[in-house]
Amino acid sequence: MSTVFDNALAELNERHRDEVLAAFAALEHGREPVPEAQLLALRDATVRRDLQRLLFRLGRTLVRVGSTHWTSGFRDDVTERLAAEGATAQSRTDRAVLVLVLVHSVAIPRSQGLVSGDSWTSAHPTSVDELTRYTQLPRGEIRPALQRLRAAGLVQIAPPRGRSAVVDGPAYLPGPALHRLTKAARERLEHELILAAAPESPLAAAIRARRPATTPAPAVPAEESTTERNEDT
Repeated sequence: MSTVFDNALAELNERHRDEVLAAFAALEHGREPVPEAQLLALRDATVRRDLQRLLFRLGRTLVRVGSTHWTSGFRDDVTERLAAEGATAQSRTDRAVLVLVLVHSVAIPRSQGLVSGDSWTSAHPTSVDELTRYTQLPRGEIRPALQRLRAAGLVQIAPPRGRSAVVDGPAYLPGPALHRLTKAARERLEHELILAAAPESPLAAAIRARRPATTPAPAVPAEESTTERNEDT
């Protein structure tokens, strides 16, 4: 790992090297996207290219969130390779619960014009009762799955002001780890949700028609340190 860092930073002066390393640590280990105003390596295009070069060597890339924030995620080619190998940090149960949260908090509100853009930010939480109603999973498996997804940053508990008055108990929203998906990965995940929620719809038919014969399923961000994950690749 030290060789990767040394090679990527060898041509930088001491100040720029420190700026790149500070931004790298903030992006890779921070739970939320980082405002570019906080770090020179994010707001300065020249230093940002040096940061991108370091991330690239580790199988990572910069991901812009909105117009003023940044995070990091797997490069698309790395994501495709991991998906083809069947590598995932989530169990089948966890993935099923995550899909339900995304469908009810984002996909359905977006189809109703209540959520815009292609991000997974939403103000429409999904209650445990809703998750239980629309899945065949045993109720006893849903709460542990939500706890694991929350620990991984893939879901988060909605603040009280974001919940309906009729919702009893915690409700869940997509978590900050989903910001780590690149634009292409977000699009693939959105297509998977459409295929799962409305497989007979014209939009689903159009998605299938545009796809090659075999398309790997999108990978979601892993819970463990992404730096360590890429050290082995």
